[in-house]
Amino acid sequence: MNNNDKIGLYSNISLISGIFVLVIASLLLFNYMQVRKTDPLDAESMKVLVERLAEDEDNEALKQDIRNLDLLARKAYFNSQWQIKTGAILLIFTFVVFVIFLRLFFAKSDKIEEPERKAEGIQIERILSSRWILIGGIIIIVLAMIASYFSVNHFDVYESTQEAALDDTLENEIEVIVLEENLIPDDRIVTKNRSDLAEIDTSNAGLAEGLQAVSMVEAEEDLPEIENRQGSINYPDLAELKKQFATFRGALGNGISYHTNVPANWDLDSGHNIKWKVEVPKHGYNSPVLWNNKLFLAGADKTSREIFCYNRLTGEMIWQKVVDDVPGSPASQPETTDDTGLSAPSINCDGQRVSVIYGNGDIITFDMDGNVLWSKNLGVPDNHYGHSSSLISWQEKLFVQFDSNKGGKIFALNVINGDFIWQVSRKSRISWASPILAEVNGKYQLILASTPIVAGYDIENGDELWKVDCMMGEVGPSPAYAYGMIYAANEYAKLVCINSANSYQLEWESDEYLPEVASPVVSDSLLFIATSYGVLVCYDAFSGIKYWEQEYANGFYSSPIVADAKLYAADMDGIVHIIEVNKTFKLIAEPEMKEAIYTTPAFMDGAVYIRTDKYLYCIKE
Repeated sequence: MNNNDKIGLYSNISLISGIFVLVIASLLLFNYMQVRKTDPLDAESMKVLVERLAEDEDNEALKQDIRNLDLLARKAYFNSQWQIKTGAILLIFTFVVFVIFLRLFFAKSDKIEEPERKAEGIQIERILSSRWILIGGIIIIVLAMIASYFSVNHFDVYESTQEAALDDTLENEIEVIVLEENLIPDDRIVTKNRSDLAEIDTSNAGLAEGLQAVSMVEAEEDLPEIENRQGSINYPDLAELKKQFATFRGALGNGISYHTNVPANWDLDSGHNIKWKVEVPKHGYNSPVLWNNKLFLAGADKTSREIFCYNRLTGEMIWQKVVDDVPGSPASQPETTDDTGLSAPSINCDGQRVSVIYGNGDIITFDMDGNVLWSKNLGVPDNHYGHSSSLISWQEKLFVQFDSNKGGKIFALNVINGDFIWQVSRKSRISWASPILAEVNGKYQLILASTPIVAGYDIENGDELWKVDCMMGEVGPSPAYAYGMIYAANEYAKLVCINSANSYQLEWESDEYLPEVASPVVSDSLLFIATSYGVLVCYDAFSGIKYWEQEYANGFYSSPIVADAKLYAADMDGIVHIIEVNKTFKLIAEPEMKEAIYTTPAFMDGAVYIRTDKYLYCIKE
C-alpha cells in the first residue's frame, strides 16, 4: 500500500468514526433532554394507586397495578442504565479511533511534497482546522458524557417517591394483637407498626382492658401470619445457634461447627460411613443448613425457583415448594455465569422461619412446614456473575448484603413480615461475599467485606461503626472473626488482620496466598486460607507467621470448616481434605466424593452433610 492509499484509508476511517461520534453524542444529549422533560415512572400515578389501596386494602386489581408499575420502574431503570453505559463506552472508543486516524491522516499528508506555488497560509489553515475539529469533538464528547452522568436515575426517584407515598398511608397506623394468656405468660401485648415489633407492658389492668377493646385491622386472609407472629417472641440465642447449623458456615457465619464425633473418613465405593445419598431435584450452589431434624436446600434455573426440606436423619423429602407469585418479581431471569447461577446464596433458618433469596432478587420466608409467610423482590441485582451473598439473621432482623455494580447496600428486614427495619447505602462496590455477625466489645455488629472496604455496622440501626480501606478486585470470600480480630482476604488484594481493640487498625497483612472464593476460618489461634489455585495455608492468627502450606491438584471454592478440632476443606475435584487443626501439618484422611464440590459442608450430631454438583450426602459413623 503506497502513501496515497494510506492517506485515503486514514481519511475514510476518520470520517466514518467522526460521524459515529456525532451520532452517539447526539443520542446521549437527546436522551438527557428527554429524561429531564419526562418521567417514565410517573410517580404521581404510584401515589394515587397507593392512596386508593389504603382505602380498599382487599382490592387485588389495585395490588396488581402497583406490581406492574413496580416492574415497569425496574425495567425502565435497567434499560436506561444499559443504554447510557453502552453509549458512553462507544462514544469514548469511537472518539479515540477518530483522533488516532485523523492524526495519521495529517501526518501522512505532511510527507507529500507540497508544490512551490502552495502558500504558507494554506498550511497554517489546515493546522488550525484540524485543531478546531479536535476541539469541537472534545466539546461534543464532554457535553455528551456530562449529559449521560446527569441523566435521571429513575430507579432512585421511583424508590423515594414510593417510599414517601407508603409512609403517608402507613403513618400512625398501629395494629394491636391481643394474645391468649397461654401464649405469653408474662401478660405482654405485641404491637406492630410499619417496620418493627414493640412490646407494651399491660400490667395495668385498665390499659389491658382498653387494648382488648381495639379491633383488628388486618384482613381475615392475614390471620395465619398473625398466628406466626404470636409464636415469634422467642428467638434463638448464640447457645442455641451453636447447637444447630442454621446459616452459611454455621453459627454467626464464622466457619466453626461446635459438634463433636464427626466422621474423619468414609468411602463411596464400599459405602463405609455413607448413611444416605439423594439426588437434588434442581441445581444450586447454596450449602446445606440444618435445624434439629430438618435440612434445607434451594435450587433454581430459568424456569423456576424451588426450596427443599429434607429429613436429615433419613434423606426423605419432607416438603418441596416452587417459589412463585412474588410481588415485583421480574418477568425474565437475569443472566448469570455457570459457576454462580440463580441459587448461590445459602438459606437462613431461626427455628421457626426459613428464608431464601435468589439471583433475581426474590426473597421469601416460609414457616418450618413450607407455608409462605411473606415474599418480596428487592430489585434485580446488577451483577455480572450473579448474586451469591447468603442470608443471616439475629433476633427479628434478617440481613441482606446487596452489593452490586450500582454500589453497596445492606437491608435489615423484619423476619416476621418482611418490612424494612433499616436499609443503608454504603461507599463500596460490588461483592459476592456474605455478611457475618460478631460480638465485639459486648455488642453484636454486622461485618462485611467488599471493594474497597471491610466494615462493621450496628445491627440496631445500620450505622457504620468502622471501616478499613484494604480490599480490591472482585471480593468473594467472607470475613472471619476471632479473638477480637477481623480477618479478610481476596485474590489480587491482600490478607489482613484488623484489631478491634486497637481502633480497628491493621495488625498485620500478607499478599503471598490469597483466596478467590473460599472464606478464611480461625480456630485454636490458627488461621486457614484455601486458594482457587490449590494451596491450603496455615498462619498464626495473631502474628501472621506462616506455619505450613500444602499444594493440591485442584483449587478450592468451598470454604473450609473447622469441626471437632479438624479442618474440612473440599476441593473442586470432590476430594475432602481432613487435616488436624495444628501448627504442624497432619493429614487425617482424604475421602473422595467423585464429583465436584463448590458448596460448604454442614455438621450436626456426629454427621457431616455435603452437597456435590448433583447429590446430597449424609456421612456418619
